[in-house]
Amino acid sequence: GLVAALAIFALAVPGAMAGDIELAKKSTLEEIIKRGELRVGFEAGYLPFEMADKSGNFVGFDIDMAKAMADAMGVKFVPVNTAWDGIIPALVTKKFDIIMSGMTVTQQRNLKINFADPYIIVGQTILLNKKHEGTVKSYKDLNDPKYVITSKLGTTGEQAIKRLIPKATYKSFEVVSEAALEALNGKADATGDSKGFVGFGGTVANVSDRSTVETALAASAVVTAAGNTTLTAHADRTVLADTESGSKGVGAGAQTKATTSVRQD
Repeated sequence: GLVAALAIFALAVPGAMAGDIELAKKSTLEEIIKRGELRVGFEAGYLPFEMADKSGNFVGFDIDMAKAMADAMGVKFVPVNTAWDGIIPALVTKKFDIIMSGMTVTQQRNLKINFADPYIIVGQTILLNKKHEGTVKSYKDLNDPKYVITSKLGTTGEQAIKRLIPKATYKSFEVVSEAALEALNGKADATGDSKGFVGFGGTVANVSDRSTVETALAASAVVTAAGNTTLTAHADRTVLADTESGSKGVGAGAQTKATTSVRQD
C-alpha cells in the first residue's frame, strides 16, 4: 500500500510542476516580459503622486516607482493616463497591467482587485480657504450645513467627509484639482483629501488636528488584477527594495517639475 502510494505521488508531482510552469507562462508577468512593456494606469493630477510637468511629461512618486518596477523587469515603462472612475474596469479588461495612482487599500476594492504591500500610509486632512484661517481650527468646526466641502468622487477623501462631518454641504468633483480649486477660489469653504496631496498644495491654509489623522489613516499600494499573484509579488519586491534603499530619488523630480501646486486638468 505504501509503495503504491509513493508511486502515485511520484507520478503526480511532475504533472503538478508542469501545470505550474504552464500557468506561469500564461501569467501577466510573463506577458509583460514577452511584450517588453509594463503598462501602468494612473490619473494625472494627484500631486505629488502623479502629474504632468511643463513639457507634458508625467512625473511624481508613483511614476518613479513604476519606472523602477519596469527597470527591474528589464522592460519599457508605458504610462496610461486614465479617468479615475474607469481605472479599475480598465485594469480588469487589460487596458494596462497595474495601477499606480495612490489608490487606498479598502476591503470593497479588494473584492475585485489585488493589492501589493502598501508603499505609503497617509491620513485625510482639510484644505481650507484662507478666509476661514484663524476661525476654523478643526475639521469638526466644519460640521455645519453652512459650510461647502468638496472632494473627488469615489475616493477615501469623500468617505472621510461623509463619515466625519456629515452635516456639512458636500460637493463632489471628477478631478481632484478641480475640487481643490473650488475651495481655493472661494466657491467652497474647504476640500478634503489625503495629507500627501494637501501638504504638497500649500496654496491655502491647512487645518487639521491629531484626530483627523488618527481616524482616517489609509495605506496606498500597487494594484494588480485579481489572481495575478506573480505580478503582485514582483510589486512587493520593488516596494521592499525602494524601502531598503531609502527610496532615494523616488519622487524627487515631482516638486521641481510640477506645473503648479494645484494643476487644473
